[in-house]
Amino acid sequence: MYCRIHDHCTRQRLSVAQAARTLGLDAKTVARWLTRPRYEPRAVVPRASRLDAFKGAIVRLLDTHAYSAQQVYQRLREDGFTGSLTLVRDYVRQVRPVKRPVYLKLHFEPGEVAQVDWGEWGTIAVGQTRRRLSFFVMVLAHSRLMYVEFCVSQAMEHFLSCHERAFSSFGGVVERVMVDNLKSAVLRRLAGEAPVFNPRYVDFARHYGFQISPCNVAAGNEKGRVESGVGYVKKNFLNGLDLAEFSAVNPAARLWLDTIANVRVHGETRERPVDSFEKERGHLRALNRNPYDCARILNLRASSQFRFTVDTNHYSVPPDFAYRCLVVKVYPDRVCAYYGDRLIARHVRSYERHKDIEIPDHAKALVAQRGRARDQRLMVHFLALSPNAAAYYQGLEPRRANARLHVRKILALAEIYGAAEMERAIDDGLAFQAFSAEYVTNILEMRSRKLPETGPLQLTRHQDLLEIELPAPDLSAYEDQDEPT
Repeated sequence: MYCRIHDHCTRQRLSVAQAARTLGLDAKTVARWLTRPRYEPRAVVPRASRLDAFKGAIVRLLDTHAYSAQQVYQRLREDGFTGSLTLVRDYVRQVRPVKRPVYLKLHFEPGEVAQVDWGEWGTIAVGQTRRRLSFFVMVLAHSRLMYVEFCVSQAMEHFLSCHERAFSSFGGVVERVMVDNLKSAVLRRLAGEAPVFNPRYVDFARHYGFQISPCNVAAGNEKGRVESGVGYVKKNFLNGLDLAEFSAVNPAARLWLDTIANVRVHGETRERPVDSFEKERGHLRALNRNPYDCARILNLRASSQFRFTVDTNHYSVPPDFAYRCLVVKVYPDRVCAYYGDRLIARHVRSYERHKDIEIPDHAKALVAQRGRARDQRLMVHFLALSPNAAAYYQGLEPRRANARLHVRKILALAEIYGAAEMERAIDDGLAFQAFSAEYVTNILEMRSRKLPETGPLQLTRHQDLLEIELPAPDLSAYEDQDEPT
């Protein structure tokens, strides 16, 4: 503004009033600055503060202990300070600047470390319900090669299965796997004590021959490569992606890994992860040829409806195992039920909620058993109809394909016509070799039908025509014989 004032009045030769109107200033201000040969800032006289008398006390308090600004404020109030907390906080920030964390840059040898973590991204539709969408990320610390797999659960069986498929994708196993303190890996972590690992994860690590390296509490920077990988999945793959159904997510993720994530030039190494991995591949340990049983094992009791429950879904077993204690193995893709060492049921795992999953053959056995019991009761009632009922059924069965249906119809007729009529009808049917419910029905209807009574004889001729005289019979032929024949 000083230069503009001199430019308007000296070079452009405007008057003081004209320069003031142009610059939007007062004429006295323009005239005063014109008299000065160079710009000199106005001296700022610091104002006295209520905190001035207490600044020395604040410094002494901070030297003795790392008090917070609130604690310093409380002690100053006891000494008569009447100012605000904001004054104290601003001064504490000046004399004790905020310490920002400083990290060492970590270096890892080829095949030495893989870092593991979970990420989350809202929910996704699974059938008729919605589930939390999680994704497992494993990054090789040297080459930055990434493996990503999406799940709808972070349970132990998913955690181990994702490890197994990641190792299979890399074609080998690293020496150490770095994890944070999630319960699938670390059960308890106290300062100054050794971490307590999940025994299932320890068994899995021994099977594949790697060591577990847990990070310190609240030290995510120790596995910064996988932390960055989780963020990269969210920003580059998931951001703006329309996720309609869970079944389409993993194929899309594999395509993204092969075409973008693992073939890009990494910002830290300045190499493509797939190219760096070619140098690291030879340092990986060989995979165990025997797969690990990643199932989550549950001890459950089958209900009266021969069902057991896993994650609110009901799965069937054969009816003979109702009320039995079962060992259920829950895999990411299937659910297997065992009674002792015997596999009695195997189902495709459902990730919906409150569904009933039944194998049709399980109910058929119970239906057939109940059908046989019902048929036995029918036969008992049928044989009680007549002493000849058994013989009648022996003739009925080979002649009729649906003999039990005829038995049911005959029992229904017994309720209509009564036991005595049915006994007689069965006896007549056996005598006439008439073996079917229709024949028995016909016999009963014929017997129950009333015939019309005989009416009086109606004569159509005169009375004299009925007066007929017959000659006496000749018995001489019998008298001539000596002996009877």
